[in-house]
Amino acid sequence: MRAVQRSGRAVVTGGAGFLGSHLCEALLEDGWQVVALDNFLTGAPGNVAHLAQRSGFELVHCDVTENMHVRGDVDLVLHFASPASPVDYLELPIETLRVGSVGTERALRLARDKGARFVLASTSEVYGDPQVHPQPETYWGHVNPIGPRGVYDEAKRYAEAIVTAYRGAHGVDTGIVRIFNTYGPRMRPYDGRAIPTFIRQGLAGEPLTVAGDGSQTRSVCYVDDLVAGILALARSGHPGPVNIGNPQERTVLEIAEAVVAATGGRSRVEFVERPVDDPEVRRPDTTLARTELGWEPRVSWEDGLRRTVDWFAGALSRSA
Repeated sequence: MRAVQRSGRAVVTGGAGFLGSHLCEALLEDGWQVVALDNFLTGAPGNVAHLAQRSGFELVHCDVTENMHVRGDVDLVLHFASPASPVDYLELPIETLRVGSVGTERALRLARDKGARFVLASTSEVYGDPQVHPQPETYWGHVNPIGPRGVYDEAKRYAEAIVTAYRGAHGVDTGIVRIFNTYGPRMRPYDGRAIPTFIRQGLAGEPLTVAGDGSQTRSVCYVDDLVAGILALARSGHPGPVNIGNPQERTVLEIAEAVVAATGGRSRVEFVERPVDDPEVRRPDTTLARTELGWEPRVSWEDGLRRTVDWFAGALSRSA
């Protein structure tokens, strides 16, 4: 396992998205030069506007399924371009499959041609509705390939396969991170994921719409912790896959009730129909991240939720 250099020049696909923008910010803080590529399908230039004047940062409007030309040296390629919420990938099914397949291979070719380390943003969705709990990296998953979530699940499963193939066939230095539920500033209020939806509803004093009876579980990780784990994997040279997520498990109802309290307590919980193929449980086994990367989440749920609510309150007031 070859550790990569501590800084250099990095390319982040999906660099104007929720996770991508936080990655760009953290890389710049670590002394990297950063080229962010984004077609703004689900990302937004505003997410990285505060980085625009930073030395060493470049934002390029680019669809990685069509072209991906980066001049000069590249030491690290982080492939984070993809719709990532059910609202997005149900509306953009072909685009989701293309960025997971064509986009991943183009990003891999860039890494191969530049001799760069490559890190794929995979997902806990490769485990589907898991029959093993918590989910270790050795678990093969329980996925419905033709269900409504299948376009995202299978795009990421294919992406993992082609990353592994490029490692074996072309000697590309690759890593795979399986990302579990993440929350924090710069999430879109209407992206359909539970926490931004709950916060938006709570700040407006509206009912929080909890799917089913809310007994299904999620393990939510604050974005700063997640980014720290991703960069630890990038620096390590470990091939992965490695789960990065918070191993503390909460029911969706518990998450909703915490958001009600954090947003002023004006809202009530309202139960709505549960989506098809909605996973019953979700919790990472993070043993590998802890032992191989020395990584563990540090931000408490209470602190992370407060930071996120404060950001949403400001963002929503500015857009009103």
